[in-house]
Amino acid sequence: MYFFSVLVYVEEVFPYFCMTTAKPDSIWSQTFALLCLTQLLGYAHNALLTPTIPLYITQLGGSPLTVGFALASFAVTSVMLRPIIGHIADTRTEAGVLTFGCSVLAASMLLFLVPAALATLPANALRGIGWAGLNTGGYALLALNAPAMRRAEASGYYSGVQGGAGILFPAVGLWLIDAPFGGFHAVMLAAGAFAAAGAVASFSLRGGAPKDSARPSEDSATPLNPFALDREVLLPSVLLFGLNLTYPATTAFLVLYARTIGIENVAWYFVASGGTSLLARPLLGRLGDRIGAGRSIAAGFILEMIALLLLIAASGLGMLLVCGVVFALGNAIGSATTLAIAIQRAHPQRRGKAMASFSIAYPAASGVGALWTGSVVELAGYFWMYVAAAGFAATGLAITLGKWRNVEGK
Repeated sequence: MYFFSVLVYVEEVFPYFCMTTAKPDSIWSQTFALLCLTQLLGYAHNALLTPTIPLYITQLGGSPLTVGFALASFAVTSVMLRPIIGHIADTRTEAGVLTFGCSVLAASMLLFLVPAALATLPANALRGIGWAGLNTGGYALLALNAPAMRRAEASGYYSGVQGGAGILFPAVGLWLIDAPFGGFHAVMLAAGAFAAAGAVASFSLRGGAPKDSARPSEDSATPLNPFALDREVLLPSVLLFGLNLTYPATTAFLVLYARTIGIENVAWYFVASGGTSLLARPLLGRLGDRIGAGRSIAAGFILEMIALLLLIAASGLGMLLVCGVVFALGNAIGSATTLAIAIQRAHPQRRGKAMASFSIAYPAASGVGALWTGSVVELAGYFWMYVAAAGFAATGLAITLGKWRNVEGK
């Protein structure tokens, strides 16, 4: 708590950080630009480490099981601590949580420098805490600053910046490992530098957000439970979970599927889908503001379902690229819109808790999706796995249609 108290003091001493010149309906304010910059730096940190950590552990003599435990330690702390971190964001400051998250991400790299495979478990667990702070604080600030009539568009820009880091930086990490001046420690130091730069950028956000008189006080009539999830964002969280439940089938397992059907150069699939996601999210977010949340999310599930069914018939790289683009379009418009709904539903007194609860859907969908995808492939093969994935997308569409009035906010 002392960390947050220091930040509050600095805000009072340096009123320069409280400057903002944005119009009420403008998205690209100084605050929003700094927020996006912080997310880009934080997600670049993670993208550098995504292919690096498994290779680093095995190079240190660790087994695949050790790799699994290290990755699981990151997911566990990231998911379990989000409600508590959201509570801190509500009772202290959203930007302080964001700065704290980036700082912890940077500090965790020091543990990774210890040349022992088992040391990566607590290091990655610590990194998971920082990841929870980065996402919780970031989403809470987005909810605080996004214009009411342009929430989906703002969410599209925001999530596009996050996803954009995944296009380039994994390759940069692999290049640094093999570079004459590089190696694993060079990647760790670069990742730490990105996170530290994110902490500096987020520190400048301390005064960028408008003052919120609705922040809960100690004598609030409705005390907050730091361990509970926020029910107000349950529906968008469920829809986001459904949109991302099939994501592992189109990423990690797609590489294996392409190999079984004899398709090479599958790396172009990730370039096509990642580039589509980066470019499409802002545009589709703007479209979501115009056509409404229900139509946007329904279109997202339909496009995902089409892509998953087309994967069954894919016989060459061209069709694979089409599938990647179509799935990315569906996931982009659906994810941006569910984020906008969560922002709309978040109560001012529980904004941090609400966005922490909502963001849990991402790692939860990734973990559950990987589990069911691998199980179905093992039992029935890739054909039925993609049929089942299309069925999950159809189920998400059915939920959207069944909850249409709630999705539309009526």
